[in-house]
Amino acid sequence: MMHTDVVIVGAGPAGLCLANALSRTGLSIVLVEQQRIDALGEPAFDGREIALTQKSVAYLKTLGAWERIDAHAKSQLADARVFNGSSPFSMKIGHALSGHAELGWLVSNHLIRRAAFEAVEHLRDSGAAIRVMASERVTDVDTDACGARVRLESGATLTAQLVVAADSRFSATRRMMGIAAEMHDFGKSMLVCCMTHDAPHDHAAWEWFGHRQTLALLPMNADPQSGAHRSSVVVTLGAREIEQLNQLDADAFDREIERRFERRLGAMSLRSTRHVYPLVSVYPKRFVAKRFATAGDAAVGMHPVTAHGFNFGLAGIETLASAIADARAAGLDIASDALLARYEREHRQATRPLYLITRFITEVYTRDSLPARIARDAMLRIGERLTPFKRVVATSLAG
Repeated sequence: MMHTDVVIVGAGPAGLCLANALSRTGLSIVLVEQQRIDALGEPAFDGREIALTQKSVAYLKTLGAWERIDAHAKSQLADARVFNGSSPFSMKIGHALSGHAELGWLVSNHLIRRAAFEAVEHLRDSGAAIRVMASERVTDVDTDACGARVRLESGATLTAQLVVAADSRFSATRRMMGIAAEMHDFGKSMLVCCMTHDAPHDHAAWEWFGHRQTLALLPMNADPQSGAHRSSVVVTLGAREIEQLNQLDADAFDREIERRFERRLGAMSLRSTRHVYPLVSVYPKRFVAKRFATAGDAAVGMHPVTAHGFNFGLAGIETLASAIADARAAGLDIASDALLARYEREHRQATRPLYLITRFITEVYTRDSLPARIARDAMLRIGERLTPFKRVVATSLAG
């Protein structure tokens, strides 16, 4: 039996960043992860580009992770544009409205994962009490007023003051604690990949609500080999259509994506592997239980349309870590009911409104009826004229 202060289940970016933050208070941390240790150190490209707000970047700097990402891999997100159907009109959200030189930054998910792991390894080398138990699976969790116990598939048992689930929006650990979650399956899947294209993107992100499809364009820095304009392309369709698209050979795929983007970007060329993800949003009924908390996607699994998923994860980590640091400094219980209730209250207030708004946006903006398309066009044109509204959106995107 091994004792530690905190057990974190899941060594993805959220779990690693939480371990990083908590270790700075002198607590001992054990990270339990199903993947092999080499997969944590060199995570594979998974297609996803993460839009980081200014606040998230500032926190990653505090954790010593931001500087571990190559500068060329950080793409400036200057502006955002929202399109409807085949109309060339778009609502433009400019960075100037946010008060920053850019709305935020785009970074590949696997690079964030690697940087977060390297930052934890640096802390470990410097003497931080962080242990990573890779290739391990949690089989049971139980907690009471005295402490928490985590049983592993290997037969080992961990005891701790607090257990945190950071093991994805479909968290098995959350279910072990009997916490139900509100799950919304949008009945669609998204295909993500990196492509080069003829026309410049001007570092503007596109969200394009088309007929029977939703497209997104996330601006990346120029292709390092050819110098061509490069973007992350996201196509959202029904699962069957996505599978057909994914099965096309590279040339046919290029031509099909050009057609779907109505050749607004000119010729397009696939520059990466393709990855498909089902669209399911998740919001647990509770974020906490006795000596137990959820973090990252295990707390809030967002639809990607508003680009707040990982940003909400980092915000929750900062809130939880701050509360624990305060308790630690005061000599109080780091997993008291009052502390966890404070975390739940603050994180729910920070996330629930936008979670519901995102559900509304995806329902209204993806309907294909003629009245819905007309209403969308009207809303975008009205929104384009309302500078205060656009300022609110820009401020939200910047964090």
